[in-house]
Amino acid sequence: KQWYQRRVAITAGILMEEAAQILEIETFIPLLLQEPEDGHNRLKRVILIGDHHQLPPVIKNMAFQKYSNMEQSLFTRFIRLGVTAVELDRQGRSRESLANLYNWRYKKLGNLPHVLKRPEYLTANTGFSFDYQLVNVEDFNGVGESEPNPYFYQNLAEAEYVVAVFMYMRLLGYKSEEITILTTYNGQKHLIRDVVKQRCGDNPVFGFPKTITTVDRYQGSQNNYVLLSLVRTRTVGHLRDVRRLIVAMSRARLGLYVFARVGIFANCYELTPAFKQLLKHPTDMHICPDESYPTNRATGVLPTAAKIIKDMPEMSKFVYDFYYQVIERLMKSRQEEERVVLAAETAAHRFKTPTEAKTIDTPIEEDPEKKKKNLEETLSQPFLAIDDAGTGDDREAGNSSDEEDVVHPIRIIPSQNLDVREEFQPFPHVKYETQEESGEEFVGPTMNLAQESVDADMSGETEEVNPPQDSN
Repeated sequence: KQWYQRRVAITAGILMEEAAQILEIETFIPLLLQEPEDGHNRLKRVILIGDHHQLPPVIKNMAFQKYSNMEQSLFTRFIRLGVTAVELDRQGRSRESLANLYNWRYKKLGNLPHVLKRPEYLTANTGFSFDYQLVNVEDFNGVGESEPNPYFYQNLAEAEYVVAVFMYMRLLGYKSEEITILTTYNGQKHLIRDVVKQRCGDNPVFGFPKTITTVDRYQGSQNNYVLLSLVRTRTVGHLRDVRRLIVAMSRARLGLYVFARVGIFANCYELTPAFKQLLKHPTDMHICPDESYPTNRATGVLPTAAKIIKDMPEMSKFVYDFYYQVIERLMKSRQEEERVVLAAETAAHRFKTPTEAKTIDTPIEEDPEKKKKNLEETLSQPFLAIDDAGTGDDREAGNSSDEEDVVHPIRIIPSQNLDVREEFQPFPHVKYETQEESGEEFVGPTMNLAQESVDADMSGETEEVNPPQDSN
């Protein structure tokens, strides 16, 4: 408590981030919760940081939102009342071409120097002809937008198109954490998630994008590449709110690709400045699948050869074929690498001296005399009986589990007079020979692995890890 009081005593100001998206009543809460000092409020300074050109607080009740103006934040109230404000006149998020999609909304918004100098801003997007593009999506099987539940809007054609472009980017080499999929409706968000799970979920080549969410929830965040689905095909919907459009256009740093029914949104007066800029590029997807990631092509420079995608089914079919081409190329590359490694190992083996070849290639065999002595010492030791589960105390007469030179962990009852060579074979690939069969003095098990390994592979059986225990 004393530590908290000391920390509070130091506080003389409050800094609020995204203040334009906070309810007015919520802004007053931290202002009023200051502990007074000598009967006076210690708060000396309040700093509000936000953007009143972007989305306001979310008010679901239309009466409170419109007639009570409850969606107005304290930040926006101060701006409307003419309170002196510092307005930033430089942005450092998007490349210059993308900034033109939303800088018209601000009085004088320029670019920071690094946007004009850093390599990522000066290099084109691999596999795409343009840094941004508005892609027209027609009905699929005669269906555009659908509404399975009230205000739960979905568009299957746009969902499949967006996911196909995501898969295409992953095949080119883009990182999944650099790609975000946005939409303007919750219904479309859930549909895109289902399509991604079905198309990419079980395939490590694709994976999942960093985020699949709505424009409203993504305010304040950013990513290198954004795929945006606008969903509606009958009316503009709530994208008519210019503040939502500004949020949607300003989330991408390097690439923005918008999928929509162009005729609907291009004719909306409120959206004209942004869509006039978007329509400077063709409304058919222009891709360059032959480019390698990352490309050396400068931004603004068109590729020598581009493939034009007319609609969603064509894009889906292309990605399907392109996937198998990439997999085949990867398999050939891996086979070539294995061939080179094998050739290098063969060459290294060929130039070994006889001494090196014998030392490296010939397995070291144990001394037969030492092997015989170890086995005789083991067989001469007293053994304990074990129960059906293979348990028992192994600490009799100084014989512990840490005893050295124990060949096999086998324990039998001496009165049974069992011959370990005949009654027990702990490893399936070891052939035990008796003294009579071999005609030589018994020195231990001999290995006969080749034929039995082949038999095991042909039968599909697996080798037992633990040897079977005697039931007695």
